[in-house]
Amino acid sequence: MNNYIDNLNWRYATKKFDASKKISKENLEFLKEAMQLSASSYGLQPYEILIIEDQELRKKLKPAAWNQSQITEASHLIVIANKVGFGDELVDAYIQTMSDIRDVPLDSLENAASFMKSKVGAFSSEEKAQWTQNQSYIVLGNLLSAAAAIKVDVCPMEGFDAQAFNEILDLNNKGLNTAVIATVGYRSEEDQAQHYPKVRKRKEELFTTL
Repeated sequence: MNNYIDNLNWRYATKKFDASKKISKENLEFLKEAMQLSASSYGLQPYEILIIEDQELRKKLKPAAWNQSQITEASHLIVIANKVGFGDELVDAYIQTMSDIRDVPLDSLENAASFMKSKVGAFSSEEKAQWTQNQSYIVLGNLLSAAAAIKVDVCPMEGFDAQAFNEILDLNNKGLNTAVIATVGYRSEEDQAQHYPKVRKRKEELFTTL
């Protein structure tokens, strides 16, 4: 338990990465599995995750992220893209996967499928987009914690032009939207932010027990 808190105290939103250090394949697979296992409403995972290594593509994206150096200096750029328009196919795909993994007949899952469709299918277009974007942030939270556990640095970023990212990555044609991005890699010794004391509300201010 103490190690987990120590890891959270160690992590910070890295402002300057060491461009010479790259994440190993093993560590990248660990982070991918952590994101894969993130909780999501009904387990539907209404998003896709892009892991961008290509430097030329990242150079194109950099101006759309306020020219922040992390975009090109970090080992990898992660884009979590939420689904903005969907129908019953989202549930159908999940139910099929459940049937395959648990080795149960599809017809035994009809009630579960109908229930989920009645809930998410009732959302308006705006509610669907908001709901899926909310789910994307759960993935980000898992990424931050998992990366800290293996001493990989992450900078979660909301400072970007989502529409520009969507156009460059051709997400609009896939019914996706850039919800949030994160750069991952290793902090530069020159990044003074790593030495700043962490600033958070006191527990007495943050928590209320009823």
